[in-house]
Amino acid sequence: MLNETKAQQLFEKVRKYATADEVELLLAGGKSALTRFANNTIHQNVAEESYFLSIRTVFDGRTARATTNKFDDDSIRRAVQNAEAIARVQHADADLLPLAGAEMAPRSGDAPTRFYDQTAMLTAEARAAGVHGIVELAKKNDLTAAGIFSSSSSAEAIVNSKGLFAYHQQTSAEVSITMLAGDSSGWQKFNSPNVDHVNPLELARIAAQKAKQSAGPREIAPGKYTVILEPAAVLDLVGFMFFDFGGQAVLDERSFLNNRIGKKLFGENITVYDDCRHPLQSGAPFDGEGVRRERVELVNGGVVNRVVYARATAEKMKKSPLLATVGEVRPTGHGFPLPNEMGEAPMNIVFAGPGAGQAKTVDQMVASTERGVLVTRLWYIREVDPYEKMLTGMTRDGTFLVENGKVTAGLRNFRFNQSLIEMLTAVEAMSEPVRASGEESFDMVVPAMKVRDFNFTEVTKF
Repeated sequence: MLNETKAQQLFEKVRKYATADEVELLLAGGKSALTRFANNTIHQNVAEESYFLSIRTVFDGRTARATTNKFDDDSIRRAVQNAEAIARVQHADADLLPLAGAEMAPRSGDAPTRFYDQTAMLTAEARAAGVHGIVELAKKNDLTAAGIFSSSSSAEAIVNSKGLFAYHQQTSAEVSITMLAGDSSGWQKFNSPNVDHVNPLELARIAAQKAKQSAGPREIAPGKYTVILEPAAVLDLVGFMFFDFGGQAVLDERSFLNNRIGKKLFGENITVYDDCRHPLQSGAPFDGEGVRRERVELVNGGVVNRVVYARATAEKMKKSPLLATVGEVRPTGHGFPLPNEMGEAPMNIVFAGPGAGQAKTVDQMVASTERGVLVTRLWYIREVDPYEKMLTGMTRDGTFLVENGKVTAGLRNFRFNQSLIEMLTAVEAMSEPVRASGEESFDMVVPAMKVRDFNFTEVTKF
């Protein structure tokens, strides 16, 4: 495993070969393993260990990066020489700042522990035992199971010639299960740094229940329905808006927040922040330049509060005609490694959820619904109108009809066309936020939501 001492030793080698004004070393990698199953049997096991180092050099406003996955002296020297050769032929970047100083890095002990030995040491036999339980439960219910059980341990470090050093290590375990019946299916997925928090059998039980309960799906007319979106469905929808919460997206006028920061855009019950130190979050406490990530309140009571900034983006915004329209501007530690065209984005999203005592379980949301649709997950989501955040996609793996406070039948799936802005203005109830995983977006801490007038436009054939 890449540790702090190894990172420092590699940087000393980089410095020995470098002639640039400034130099930065980014290191990352680790071990990962995956057990894949389908048709109620394991059909693939893979495991690998790999690392890379990426060197960025700076000459008088010119910068470039070169990367290698070989750590011998000759390979490091060639990577340094390549980074310097490329940097020398670049046009000078007037917006390029000096490298971040040591005072901008996270302090020691600044983030929760996200490395668990039991996850790092998880064996293929242990993953197989988890899959065995899933498959046995599938067979018992006359279902066919497919999915993955994966685990990993990884580390990343940034070191630069201004004395900045930042290091983070973490583990991850993930189970994803699809249970297939003749004309229906059910799905569950969960991811955590701590494998002890992953319960394959419980995920399998829920996926199997959804597959059996949605058998013989009915077809109802498309239209606007009250929907109850489970957390995975919420995550895959709202994930489409957070790359717009970066200062560079606003400067480029490609953000749906242009002319909307400081204004009420969503319902009063919507408050969202970015917080990499939240106990249900994962990831490093620093950004692509090694700058400490700050907790940023993005939306407060439906009002778009502010966006996040990399160092250079904050400086550009301060000189922009847009400055008076965007609220507080300062580096927040959300930049991607340089050079890049994206700037920054919040990647540790947390929904505040309902007020104290106001949270409703999914069962309580169903019980309070006269007629509606319960949605397990969504897929194949695409953006139709970037400024109004109009999305289209389909339901999948457990869509149910709710009548008189009860789930009464499985439904054929729907295509939807829905504005995220309108959806987050029509949230009638929320559960306590949980760590959720989907397929179309990164993991977040989100609640289930009951939403009125969700727009289904077409019934699918499955």
